[in-house]
Amino acid sequence: MNLQNLPNVDADLFETPTTGRVFSASPSEHPARILLLYGSLRERSFSRLAVEEAARLLEAMGAETRIFNPRGLPLADAEDASHPKVQELRELVQWSEGMVWCSPERHGAMTGIMKTQIDWIPLSLGAVRPTQGKTLAVMQVCGGSQSFNAVNQLRVLGRWMRMLTIPNQSSVPKAFMEFDDNDRMKPSAYYDRIVDVMEELVKFTLLVRDRSDYLTDRYSERRESAEQLSKRVNQRSI
Repeated sequence: MNLQNLPNVDADLFETPTTGRVFSASPSEHPARILLLYGSLRERSFSRLAVEEAARLLEAMGAETRIFNPRGLPLADAEDASHPKVQELRELVQWSEGMVWCSPERHGAMTGIMKTQIDWIPLSLGAVRPTQGKTLAVMQVCGGSQSFNAVNQLRVLGRWMRMLTIPNQSSVPKAFMEFDDNDRMKPSAYYDRIVDVMEELVKFTLLVRDRSDYLTDRYSERRESAEQLSKRVNQRSI
């Protein structure tokens, strides 16, 4: 390793990624743990119905799932983080190895219910980042024609939360027409896309979960002391 032309690099902390290091971890034996969030409190919430369909698919693929009910979750910062619903959400986030976020599109954007859930997920708990290195699948349901505004916004948030957002995604137009009287999704290309997305999510989760610590290890953070790192990641948002 020749660093003569890199005078600003600390040679003691500089590393060359290798295939051996990436794949050195032994695979975990437990099922992939997937948390699913939806963005509506309506009695017949189509984002919830889509998430329930996704959970059935994930479980058929061998994953373990949890669906968070956002009813009763306060607006971000309106209550202390000790609020029971906030604690429930954060514990589920820590338990999970991957997530599914599904929001209705309202006024060209994700709903406030969806954003509130994400806002309550901290970037750090102590020196631990509860979302970093975890996988994410994004979905949306539409009241009218197909749109991608909500999933595009969810992707931005996933990146900000340092998650690995999978390439595939789902957008279901005229969602009220895609579910039957038993609240099950009808056969269609939109249903097939959800199957694709969940399949891809499980694959990426199995690929990443045992090596996320190595994949998210950074040169800049190796240069910081533990005290400096804790101070930086725990600073209050402006």
